[in-house]
Amino acid sequence: MKRIIYALILPLVVISGLLYANREIKDEASKKSISKPLSAAERKAAMKKWEATPDGIKYKKWEASAEGKKVYAGEAKIRKHIRAFTNMDAVVTSLSLPPGSRLGFGVMVRISGDDYILSFGPEKYDKNFLNVNNEFQQLHSLKVNDKISIRSHNVSHAPKYLYPIIVGDYVERDGKLIYKRAPRKGGC
Repeated sequence: MKRIIYALILPLVVISGLLYANREIKDEASKKSISKPLSAAERKAAMKKWEATPDGIKYKKWEASAEGKKVYAGEAKIRKHIRAFTNMDAVVTSLSLPPGSRLGFGVMVRISGDDYILSFGPEKYDKNFLNVNNEFQQLHSLKVNDKISIRSHNVSHAPKYLYPIIVGDYVERDGKLIYKRAPRKGGC
């Protein structure tokens, strides 16, 4: 009987020791990864260094090109609405994003005569990987030429896309809410 008890306790002790040691290793790694923020001079030097790389040169060329200027002009048109988080009236122009897009689920919209990508992020799947989460269910009912009102906290750009990218935080159709981004958990 004592042998059976020792046989059961010994693996428990070994596993507990391994788990405790693994926790200490993770604690040390997290303490080392915390670094102080860069000063303005360090950020400027890092930016100059990046601008000298092939990607930096390519980005600067894109900014100076007609496509880059068009994207920046589109961002400037809606910046006031983004800062104030006010409604922007839009018309859905396409139910799919440009080919090769990696923005997740989204649609193309036209606001004040300019085209924008309205991105909502990746679709989440249930545990059985067969059912799509209902978060975007009402957005899937949108049709081309639907008039919607959008609110967003963020607009961005990327050289890969010919349009500014609006992150969809709040969408209404016919005065009814069809999407509202859930607030982040555990953050600001």
